[in-house]
Amino acid sequence: MIISTAKRAQQAQEYYFSVKLAEVRQLQAAGHDVINLGIGNPDMMPSEETLLALNQTAQKTTSHGYQSYKGVPQFRQAIASYYARTYGVALDVETEILPMIGSKEGITHLSLTFLDDADAVLVPELGYPAYRAVSQMVGAKVVEYPLLENNAWQPDWAVLEGLVTDKTKIMWLNYPQMPTGAPATRALFETAVRFAHDHKILLCHDNPYSLVLNKKAPISLLSVDGAREVAVELNSMSKSHNMAGWRVGWLAGAKPYIDAVLTIKSNVDSGMFLALQLAAAQALSNSDDWHQARNAVYSDRLEAARTLLRALDCTFSDDQEGLFLWAKLPNSVESAEVLVDDMLRQKHVFIAPGFIFGPKGSRYVRVSLCMPKERIWEAVERIKK
Repeated sequence: MIISTAKRAQQAQEYYFSVKLAEVRQLQAAGHDVINLGIGNPDMMPSEETLLALNQTAQKTTSHGYQSYKGVPQFRQAIASYYARTYGVALDVETEILPMIGSKEGITHLSLTFLDDADAVLVPELGYPAYRAVSQMVGAKVVEYPLLENNAWQPDWAVLEGLVTDKTKIMWLNYPQMPTGAPATRALFETAVRFAHDHKILLCHDNPYSLVLNKKAPISLLSVDGAREVAVELNSMSKSHNMAGWRVGWLAGAKPYIDAVLTIKSNVDSGMFLALQLAAAQALSNSDDWHQARNAVYSDRLEAARTLLRALDCTFSDDQEGLFLWAKLPNSVESAEVLVDDMLRQKHVFIAPGFIFGPKGSRYVRVSLCMPKERIWEAVERIKK
């Protein structure tokens, strides 16, 4: 006898990459050299100072007990200093910062905190799959809003006006945008904040890519006048500090929002390992030179990725920011799914099909820069053959 699962488990599907990476492992086990350009898994190291701080703290006998649900003051202070230096945003160390086990945990906690059954959530038609999946798991109604390809993949605000109802509670926003690489702009954020005020909805901004191949000064949504009344921002160290496996991030926003999320979070976990927090605090003080060196490596890989996409006759924008390159398929290709499967099985090169980020992505693919440039060039040669 098997006990039946809850409806939310029946509604959710296993994450695409979980399934596809199992296929990659099978090919590798059979002796094939698979070049994985599908996922955004940074392959470079955190700074030496970060690793030293981790080791030093972990060696202390006092470091291994339960920690505060709100994170230690040193970590919250480091986040506040980072926001002031990077975005020009002043955050209250005690009341406006809540450490998280990465952004994905934050998406779940925000959804559990603010969504009731049948509440509506505005989700971009192309975006991180967790926005949609978690909304559905908590019983909310997902309402897709369109992004305008001919306007730097910004929201179609005219259409959005007609999508809002008295049940609309949250709007998810993510710039620099994933998967399209569209950059953040102050004008975009100002429009979003006005929209949230006009419709009395919570604007949830996911901001993990602002320091990766950014072409201008990074922007936080919280720097916009009036944002704190209607918005919160998630940030992560996964991509910006080469710490994806560490699972370290945070939520920033006004005290009422932080307190509300803490009510849920404190019933789910018991705080983050102290050595992780103090090492993350150290990482947030990485020099501009460290970030420039990391971006120089990605920039070298970018040219190889562009060549790969040209070899597939794809078209793409040169204005993209972040860890990926988003491209449109030629008319001669049946679909992204067919192309990706064919490349994986025949060329042993894996790239991500765009449909996993939303139905509108069925004619697009995404290439990750988280692979040495030599391997990306090798993938180019395989495709050309």
